[in-house]
Amino acid sequence: MLGGYKIQGRRAAEIAASVERAVGAGELEPGQLLPPMRELAADLEVNPNTVAAAYRILRERGVIETAGRRGSRVRPRPATTGRENIRVEVPEGVRDVAKGNPDPGLLPSLASAFAAAAEQNDREPVLYGEAAVEPELARLVRDALDADGVPDGPVEVASGSLDAIERVLAAHLKPGDTVAVEDPGWGSLLDLVPALGLDTAPVGVDDEGPLPDDVRRALAAGARALIVTDRAQNPTGAAVTAGRARALRAVLKEHPEVLLIEDDHGHGIVDLPLHPLAGVTHSWAFVRSAAKAYGPDLRLAVFTGDAVTVDRVRGRQRLGPGWVSRIVQRAFARLLTEGAVDTKAVAAAYAGRRDSLIGALAERGVPAHGRSGMNVWIPVPDETGAVARLLHAGWAVAPGARFRMGAPPGIRVTVSTLSDEETVPLAEAIVSAVGTGRARGHV
Repeated sequence: MLGGYKIQGRRAAEIAASVERAVGAGELEPGQLLPPMRELAADLEVNPNTVAAAYRILRERGVIETAGRRGSRVRPRPATTGRENIRVEVPEGVRDVAKGNPDPGLLPSLASAFAAAAEQNDREPVLYGEAAVEPELARLVRDALDADGVPDGPVEVASGSLDAIERVLAAHLKPGDTVAVEDPGWGSLLDLVPALGLDTAPVGVDDEGPLPDDVRRALAAGARALIVTDRAQNPTGAAVTAGRARALRAVLKEHPEVLLIEDDHGHGIVDLPLHPLAGVTHSWAFVRSAAKAYGPDLRLAVFTGDAVTVDRVRGRQRLGPGWVSRIVQRAFARLLTEGAVDTKAVAAAYAGRRDSLIGALAERGVPAHGRSGMNVWIPVPDETGAVARLLHAGWAVAPGARFRMGAPPGIRVTVSTLSDEETVPLAEAIVSAVGTGRARGHV
């Protein structure tokens, strides 16, 4: 059963450590079946309860998983940056429309806001033990959330949306729990979930957001959390409509114990209305990042949620980074106060570039998706071939494998800096790369 490895120990902690060392050294491989508890207890001459406690420790640490009568097995090694490595190396002279960055020309200047924040810090330095959230930022964020219909809750700040999502998941779930995620969906999130020792349950997506029937199946099968992108879904550009929000809330009402996390990925770069789902379940969090509208290097996201969730995250944050720099928070608050980003103008710019490419592809018989945000998702019959042919034609696009689990193949094109002159040549290159086969969609 275990090859040549012999589990050792007399106490639960020692037995668990013996298994964990073997897994780390590769002596016990993913999927390997561990001995039944009574059998191992007899072999080690210990009480079966001791082995049961050891297996419980290993489950909580995400080292093993238990499937009832089928026994306990070593879990697959967590993914870390596997999807990040699915990328195209862009040679000199090739146009890069793969990276997913905003248009630098649409980002606001940060100099005056940070100068003002630094001057304020000179007058009012933030020291240990003070509030983690800048009061003015909390007020501005809460007012905006109220205007968008997001339920009342305390405001917290994290180092980007992925940081916020990780902290919320860790506050509620344990290794082996299942999280329902969009497929196709954000590659970094699809890496994060298994890296936390959690399992993923894929949920299909169309232009209006997650498919309610898929969500219902995932939750009925035991998923303990659901992550939804409200607007500018990466990679498809989906945005949750009013009708889809009603359908999803109806599903969530059947599972009030599920943790709901909403990522408003398009905040500041889309002018479609928000249709939040928050408040249907007991535990929830709603996250907004500054990255797309104000700049990725700000490394700042704001979020709210039910009081218990936010308090758990805040308490854990105190034991780690403590807080996100109040200088950065003050600068961001100033950007908000000054209206540094013209959301309608930015949304119109991205919409124009998306619609031009989607329209050019439609004229040539190739369907594409991009209801909001800065990306266009194009189903293809042969993903690897399409990426390679486009690269040969002078265009670097993102392979859909970075964003997919079970969804059909596709490629992602970031249109944030695409010029009018480039639209038709890119569309013609995509048509040539796709070939005569046609993919049906992204659900």
